[in-house]
Amino acid sequence: MIRRYAFEAAHVLPWHPGKCSQLHGHSYQLLLTVEGVLDDRGVVAEFGELDDLVEATVIGGEHGLDHTDLNRVIDNPTVERVAIHIAERLSAIAINWRRLELWETSSGAAVIER
Repeated sequence: MIRRYAFEAAHVLPWHPGKCSQLHGHSYQLLLTVEGVLDDRGVVAEFGELDDLVEATVIGGEHGLDHTDLNRVIDNPTVERVAIHIAERLSAIAINWRRLELWETSSGAAVIER
């Protein structure tokens, strides 16, 4: 199953030779693929339960990424490093994720598979 999530965040990449060297924001899109066997309800993961876990672990909550300055959370927050950060958070909880796509723009994303 695949579920899509969205969050807004800002960052700056001081080493970047172009526009990214200035503080700017993105509307991130997270596509999360979850694998497993069907449970007695006939689902790999129930959408609402998965949403609650992702919201509490990645998007919202005390350490959520939504409406944050990513530079305060992640060193050198490139889309690749933000994806790794999310993967580490998801791996620490009971989500059997298989693939994570983090879209920073409509034409650029980082993908992590395990």
